[in-house]
Amino acid sequence: MKLTIFSRLLIGYLIIFVLVIGINAYAIVEIGRINEVTQSILTVNNQMIDLRTKLSDIIFSQVRYERKFIISKDEAFFNGFLQLKDDFNRCLKEMTSIADSSQVKTTLSNISTSYQKYQSLFQEESNYLKSGARYPHRSFDSEKKRATSSIMDELEKLETRTKQDTTDKIKRLHGIGTDLRRTVIGMTGAFLIFGIVISLLINRSITQPVSLLGEKTKDIGKGNFRGDLNISSPPELAELADAFNLMCKKLNELDKMKSDFFSSITHELRTPLTTIKMASGLLRAGVEGPLTKGQQDLLTTLEKETNQLIGLVNSILDLSKMEAGMMPFHLEPRDIGPLIDQALEETGLLMEAKKINLETRVTKEMPIVKVDGEKILQALRNIIGNAVKFTPEAGRITISARPIDHGVEVSVSDTGPGIPAENLVTVFEKFQQAPAKGSSSNKGTGLGLAIAKEIITRHGGRIWAESRVGRGSTFIFVLPA
Repeated sequence: MKLTIFSRLLIGYLIIFVLVIGINAYAIVEIGRINEVTQSILTVNNQMIDLRTKLSDIIFSQVRYERKFIISKDEAFFNGFLQLKDDFNRCLKEMTSIADSSQVKTTLSNISTSYQKYQSLFQEESNYLKSGARYPHRSFDSEKKRATSSIMDELEKLETRTKQDTTDKIKRLHGIGTDLRRTVIGMTGAFLIFGIVISLLINRSITQPVSLLGEKTKDIGKGNFRGDLNISSPPELAELADAFNLMCKKLNELDKMKSDFFSSITHELRTPLTTIKMASGLLRAGVEGPLTKGQQDLLTTLEKETNQLIGLVNSILDLSKMEAGMMPFHLEPRDIGPLIDQALEETGLLMEAKKINLETRVTKEMPIVKVDGEKILQALRNIIGNAVKFTPEAGRITISARPIDHGVEVSVSDTGPGIPAENLVTVFEKFQQAPAKGSSSNKGTGLGLAIAKEIITRHGGRIWAESRVGRGSTFIFVLPA
């Protein structure tokens, strides 16, 4: 199933959206972990340190109350001791409820045991004091001291463990933050690369067919009507390509009909034109009787125009045969120099009539090229004749020939009006001429350069024009050696 342009854009946007959601989801989860550890430090570790300090203060206070009571036997000190007992148990219970490790819970359990022992010793000693009975005073002091020392030792352990746990949690926070930063940077980079690749693929799948359509449109503008545009996707452009191919097919049929029409008409015109030329020649020769000077002038004009029509007919027929591949080319090794000399000799009278200065720059040792001498001579005649036609009187024509890599380059330069840049390609098309200032006498059939291009192309070469308006033109062709 071929995806439409809308579907491709939608899928691309969905992929990018999913990637963004994925990055955000990962970041939210990691930030949640950071918040969890931070909350644990604030609600457990810090509170555990505060409660540990309270327990330590309570123990010290109880020891003071206990000693004062033993010395003075004042009930106020005894009640103060009991009140602190409730505070101690409440703090210890709170610490047990927030403890988040087995080691801390074990330590709290040890503190509770030692504290209960201390309480029981004090209670037993207070009973002895209230009854006035004798009791082992030193033994009780030793046991109470051992119990309180155990409590303080466990509180010190608890503080050390809590600080270490806080440090470990801070390290965890740093590790989570580092991993989050590294992962987000990596995922963002991967997302950017993936997003760019997706965008390029989608863009290429759309712009490449559009580019092919644009190139095909240019080919149609140049007269190339081959319907060979193959676009299968996207469906919208595939339909447009099919329409293009159908249009090219119709245009090709019309172009063929036009060519066939011209070939047929020119073929049918050649016989009567030849007859008219022969008849005018016989009349001028006086076969049917003497002619007046006016009649002879009319026949001369008629014969001249007939020759032009016959030349036009022959040019159209030659070009039609070349385009159809029916014109035979007899290739043989030749030196391009003598062909240039012959073409200049044939156009010499035209140059003399316009007093044109001719300059030739033909390299003596030229590589041998495999060409059809008559066809290349025809191309040279057309190119040189075109230069003579557009060069003003007393102008200059320069003909150059030089060897290049794997071939021969021939150029014909003139000092004519020049060719606008937009016409440098179309001058080689049938019935096309660049607009030129001056009289209509420079107008021709527009077939000479088209025939020259067809001949050069059939030889495996290429031809082009270089020009600046008001600075003359240069026609260059290259033949492979």
